[in-house]
Amino acid sequence: MRDLEREMLATAVAEARAGLAEGGIPIGAALYDPDGALLGSGRNRRVQDGDPTAHAETTAFRAAGRRRVYRGTTMVTTLSPCWFCSGLIRQFGISRVLIGEARTYHGGHGWLAQSGIRVVLLDDAECAAMMRKFIAARPALWQEDIGDE
Repeated sequence: MRDLEREMLATAVAEARAGLAEGGIPIGAALYDPDGALLGSGRNRRVQDGDPTAHAETTAFRAAGRRRVYRGTTMVTTLSPCWFCSGLIRQFGISRVLIGEARTYHGGHGWLAQSGIRVVLLDDAECAAMMRKFIAARPALWQEDIGDE
């Protein structure tokens, strides 16, 4: 992993840890501009806010604020983005997605790649371990988050 990608992922991991400490789901994300400057970061806040749309990528996107175009931006997420978040990435033309891991959940990143979005799967052991531990401890909450019965 290149140094810049490692720094970007570290921002998302810090958000995931903060979410876990708040009693939420440990998924973090960050949106970066084409030059690698942080635009906004966020974490899954579904539990904390009682908002089913408060996924990590969504909160990072909201924190980044309004932009005329998103071409050239990079969304970094600790976990493969679900279909909801994949739709956000595609809808707004985010150019690249860095994914911490897709071992515990394989969302829509294949569809994003087929749509011309550059997908980089980092396969980060820390991200995978954090999710595995969470899923083992809170399986019902995890199933709720991914919309699985």
